Amino acid sequence: MLRILFASLIPAIAAQAAVEDGSALFTAHCAQCHNTTGKIDRAPAPDLLKKLSKETILAALRTGSMKAQAAMLSPAETVAIADFLGGSESVARGSANACASNPPIPNADGWNGWGVDLVNSRFQPADHAGLSAADVPKLKLKWAYGFPDTFSVFGQPSVAGGRLFLGSSSGQVYSLDARRGCAYWNFKAAATVRTAVTIAPLPGGRLAAYFGDTRASVYALDAQTGELLWKTKVEEHKMARVTGAPKLVENRLYVPVASGVEEMAAAQPSYACCTFRGSLVALDAQTGKQIWKTYTIPDAPAETGRNAAGTRQFGPAGASIWDSPTIDVKRRLIYVGTGNNYSDPVTKYSDAVIAFDMDNGSMRWVKQMTPGDTWNGGCITPSKTGCPQKAGEDTDIGASPILRTVNGRDMLVVGQKSGVVYGVDPGNKGEILWQTRIGRGGALGGIMWGLAADAARAYVPLSDYAGPVLDAGGGMFAVDLQDGKVAWKVPPAKPGCGGKQGCSPSQMAPATLIPGAVFSGSMDGHLRAYATADGSVIWDFDTLREFPTINGVNAHGGSLNATGPTVAGGMVFVNSGYGQLGGMPGNVLLAFSAEGN
Repeated sequence: MLRILFASLIPAIAAQAAVEDGSALFTAHCAQCHNTTGKIDRAPAPDLLKKLSKETILAALRTGSMKAQAAMLSPAETVAIADFLGGSESVARGSANACASNPPIPNADGWNGWGVDLVNSRFQPADHAGLSAADVPKLKLKWAYGFPDTFSVFGQPSVAGGRLFLGSSSGQVYSLDARRGCAYWNFKAAATVRTAVTIAPLPGGRLAAYFGDTRASVYALDAQTGELLWKTKVEEHKMARVTGAPKLVENRLYVPVASGVEEMAAAQPSYACCTFRGSLVALDAQTGKQIWKTYTIPDAPAETGRNAAGTRQFGPAGASIWDSPTIDVKRRLIYVGTGNNYSDPVTKYSDAVIAFDMDNGSMRWVKQMTPGDTWNGGCITPSKTGCPQKAGEDTDIGASPILRTVNGRDMLVVGQKSGVVYGVDPGNKGEILWQTRIGRGGALGGIMWGLAADAARAYVPLSDYAGPVLDAGGGMFAVDLQDGKVAWKVPPAKPGCGGKQGCSPSQMAPATLIPGAVFSGSMDGHLRAYATADGSVIWDFDTLREFPTINGVNAHGGSLNATGPTVAGGMVFVNSGYGQLGGMPGNVLLAFSAEGN
């Protein structure tokens, strides 16, 4: 009987033995992107992945952001990779940190969504900031909130009626008290929530919270309770995601759609690159029903040949919309920036500013800044299999265009990863009024996630990341909107984290502006405030340390990258930690107030 039982187990034992080497499986299927030797560190390195729990790794492989890449793996193989990478226990969650009560939200005043306003200025007026330039040097840490089981903090906080709303890499969406940091509710989305949350009133006096996730679903929650009102999938492509915050106007929610995942999947010679196209989708804000959808590349992908490995190739593809749309109510237009093409043939829609009609979604005009920028993950592999024959430099427009009025004339201020800032005419199909180069640019260069602007100047942080090298990248620039001339520039500070993997002076994070002061985060973990008059540093806080947290989760700061500070009601909120794009990991939200606030 025992011999019969043993014989029956042999196939299962053999199968397990074949896949139990998670290290070999990782090398074969994952290391192409998740390594530390490539020119561009797009994906988290193995040492960062090993900070996650086995459960988190499995969720990413089976249902999350890596589902498409892991489609060829068996369940046993995904377990083996998860065992290799994330055998540790999940970080303890600590106490629930619940608020004692949940009174009605008085209003939606604060910082709404990504750019604080419909034109994405990232400029908070004095009456809403509750903080003057003279107060900035007095800022002190008021509380810290730790996010469990993560090395990157996503979801720039929004503020409405004294409450914070923000997403996270785990998919948890939180409503916290801005002053105390206690939790009113949390909601678990199906995937990572990178977008800022947009707050808007519903009929009957309720407020709704809108956001998207990295599986291309958009959610509407009751802002008071966290109750799900509706959920809509805006793109069926398996590698689509929503990273830019939706914009709401006139009961329509405008949602940008992107896919950096397919761009990097092309690093695998066996991947049939590429079939994703960026799009802008209009939804009914009350029901989530789609009103219209327009692709950034009108022509659907078709087969174009085979790569050197014999894998079928498709195109055109790409032109993702990473940024939050900019609304021009006067012209009834929506402006977005687009990313590079992923595969041949080239199009005129990549690295462009595109204007869409608010009412019907038609493409009104396109202004391309960098023609021929066709690039994918295959371009950073030794074999370059799948890389386009004439590869570009991956110089997306990933920062939201800013609509400003200068001496009575409307202008779009556009920052690009090429290292160039533009002033363009929205009334004349994006005609370039001026252009100013502030950096050398590149795949992680130039202007990454956002600039800020008032009526006279744009304040532009420079990335120009070239790896964790102390003297590479960074700097802050003030550009006059009238003519594009640089009013002042501040060189990058020498990082105090020298020798630490990911330490860099590069300033990828978007800027945030109040009257008299502009905030900018750096990959070295510092959040600095500059005087708008001359660029002098008036406040500097080093987030690269451990923090006691109000929710009991062990937390530390890291690089400041994909999200910028939020300023409202006399307080400043910022996420610290970005274990991607070559950065230093972290998992903390920090809240500051001036002395006496």
